[in-house]
Amino acid sequence: MKEWSNCEQPEAAFHITGAERDGAWIITCDHATARVPPEIGTLGLPQADMERHIAYDIGARGVARALGELLNAPVISSNFSRLVIDPNRGLDDPTLIMQLYDGSIIPGNRALGVKARQDRIDRYYRPYDGALAAAYAARKTAAIVSVHSFTPQLAGKPKRPWEIGILFGHDARLSQALISVLKEEAGLTIGINEPYAGHLPGDAIDRHALASGRHNTLIELRQDLIADDAGQMAWAARLAAALKSAKERV
Repeated sequence: MKEWSNCEQPEAAFHITGAERDGAWIITCDHATARVPPEIGTLGLPQADMERHIAYDIGARGVARALGELLNAPVISSNFSRLVIDPNRGLDDPTLIMQLYDGSIIPGNRALGVKARQDRIDRYYRPYDGALAAAYAARKTAAIVSVHSFTPQLAGKPKRPWEIGILFGHDARLSQALISVLKEEAGLTIGINEPYAGHLPGDAIDRHALASGRHNTLIELRQDLIADDAGQMAWAARLAAALKSAKERV
């Protein structure tokens, strides 16, 4: 499949690194970048907002790529901001294209017409989703690890105490094994379906893993812990070891 090959073109809707790797895993990063494609122009937000967690998962791409190297796994990452369209949502989800996020209004999304909405689906959402589908078809037994990050504190909300969150839906085999492994580490505060609850109907894991019974887990890391290269590499190493141990338990 043409979608399933190493892809790093700057304007592509997705990037794939390590397509030739044949380990037991596929790593995904749904919110890898704050990039707004030039054909959209601008979302009308100041640069400071585009550097916040509302635009992308800070540090997640670096962790995902390092984890891919350590696990001999291909890595698929989006190449557009979650504010353009969120590939980790179902097409009927009201938060697919956000108009307000953590106190910031997104001007470029407020009056988005039907045609413009469909254009974003066709240009960005479907190509990324197609790349995931092609990857999973090429690696039928590989487990899915979806890497995300979360802000330490939402506006007006209490600070979040977790260093890491493990999210899962009705198929919790790999996630529960991973939680058990991580609980063996002293001093680690783990969010179980925190800071978000499980999976939403139609989200990426629901579409590509839960429906087919494929082993999966979604990992949320606190952004201040992976804001630089050193933090990303350290957490990737930590997760690679934990995931290998977890897979032996399922």
